[in-house]
Amino acid sequence: MVVDDSAVIRGLLTRALEGDTEIRVVASVGDGQMAVNALQRNSLDVIVLDIEMPVMDGLTAIPKLLAVAPQVKIIMASTLTLRGADISMRCLSAGAADYIPKPTSTREIGGADAFKRELVSKVKALGAAARRAGSRTRGELRPLTPMPAAFLKRETPPVTLRPAPAVGSAGQVKPDVIAIGSSTGGPQALFEVLAHLKAGVTQPILITQHMPATFTTILAEHITRQCGLNAQEAKDGEPIVSGRCYIAPGDFHMLVTQRAGANVISLTKDPPENFCRPAVDPMMRTILRAFGGRKVLACILTGMGQDGLKGCTEVVNAGGTLIAQDEASSVVWGMPGAVAQAGICSAVLPLKEIGPYIRKFASRAA
Repeated sequence: MVVDDSAVIRGLLTRALEGDTEIRVVASVGDGQMAVNALQRNSLDVIVLDIEMPVMDGLTAIPKLLAVAPQVKIIMASTLTLRGADISMRCLSAGAADYIPKPTSTREIGGADAFKRELVSKVKALGAAARRAGSRTRGELRPLTPMPAAFLKRETPPVTLRPAPAVGSAGQVKPDVIAIGSSTGGPQALFEVLAHLKAGVTQPILITQHMPATFTTILAEHITRQCGLNAQEAKDGEPIVSGRCYIAPGDFHMLVTQRAGANVISLTKDPPENFCRPAVDPMMRTILRAFGGRKVLACILTGMGQDGLKGCTEVVNAGGTLIAQDEASSVVWGMPGAVAQAGICSAVLPLKEIGPYIRKFASRAA
């Protein structure tokens, strides 16, 4: 379902989606209340949802949509502004699965091949995840009922589709740095994990989350507010110090280099890796060189694709430790699934267990 108050935008989005033979748009409506009504009549996998609409905006609609169909995946369509990024982050916290930066004009949407590719790839990946979670087999559509306050903290029901991944051994050395990679569903996962690290963890934390510029600025602010950590967008040339959380800025790879014997942040616009900039692989490679493999604790959270696999393989081969999010708790088990199935993780854990695991591992005696 496509939800936008502009009929022109709805038409452009529908044509972009139905240009792929594996996607069918079964509903197109102009506000959040109409979307709730349509969802009660249709079995859907994915909703592309605008934020600012009359009658009922996107943020208000999210919990009502999820109350009708808990397994449906919602993609927010947001403009690349500070306000749009801030509301998008609140939408993710409310249960949206992902977001897509929306071009600011109909001309841009109609002609932006990169936007169309991203939209289609996210809809297909999230649609597959929704079907695995039961979006097509949930039985009779339920009438809308008031949503309990605890609903937003729900866990995705376990779904077993693959053999259990092989598990390697954890390192024996207390880490000097924690490195985290994430993508689709990553902001929600990061908030859950990092909330456990505000006490007892003194190592610097470096995070690459696939996000555009502006969105990463807001992500750092939300991490600071929600998790109690000193989080900020990384700046080129700044030293890496204990107790600080560095977020790779949108459209820059975040690397670690050494200057005058100190580890510092280096931001580059080198070509995208794994179709991403920022990408996880270059961050992992350079952290390994700067800190030494045995001193790295790496973590891969929910996300599409395989970004992080090559860099994490190098970290583990050098003696570092890698953990990954399990399939049942991931929005999309692409990135964590790649490292898990490669057999290079010391643990593959539900989301709620990852933060405590990192805290215990990072705070143990040397």
